[in-house]
Amino acid sequence: MTPRIQTLPATMLVGKKSITSFANNNTYKLWQSFSPRKIEIEHSINNDNYAVEIYPTTTFFQNFDPTSQFEKWAAIAVSKIEEIPKGMQSLTIPEGLYAVFPYKGKPSEAMKTFRYIYSEWLPNSEYEIDSRPYFALMGDKYKGEHSESEEEFWVPIKKK
Repeated sequence: MTPRIQTLPATMLVGKKSITSFANNNTYKLWQSFSPRKIEIEHSINNDNYAVEIYPTTTFFQNFDPTSQFEKWAAIAVSKIEEIPKGMQSLTIPEGLYAVFPYKGKPSEAMKTFRYIYSEWLPNSEYEIDSRPYFALMGDKYKGEHSESEEEFWVPIKKK
């Protein structure tokens, strides 16, 4: 599985965030509270959803502890940020280089793909993790917990 390497321009998002961990994962609850309200967001670019994760360090996965906390976002891209709906916030993903991995299958079964990215592809590539947000981009082909669901995993990278 070879990713495409792409420069993402600065991307403005509006959505909801929470602090979570892999051991005490509240992602479902976050999306459940966000999804019905995304129509309230002005200046949306398209219908794509961004599942953003902001880890405290670039070594978060090297000494993996499932109880370590990180920031999780459920958001959509916007062309400008003016009024933000109550209970939501804005986040700008800075411009930078990403390794983009297409994924097809149930999101709950993506661990094999993540294991490949961090234990095989990354160590054998000319890149290392950069300290910018990670995200999954879920467009029209995303079907939730369905075996034919498609999304992309965007991993922030920089040259070693």
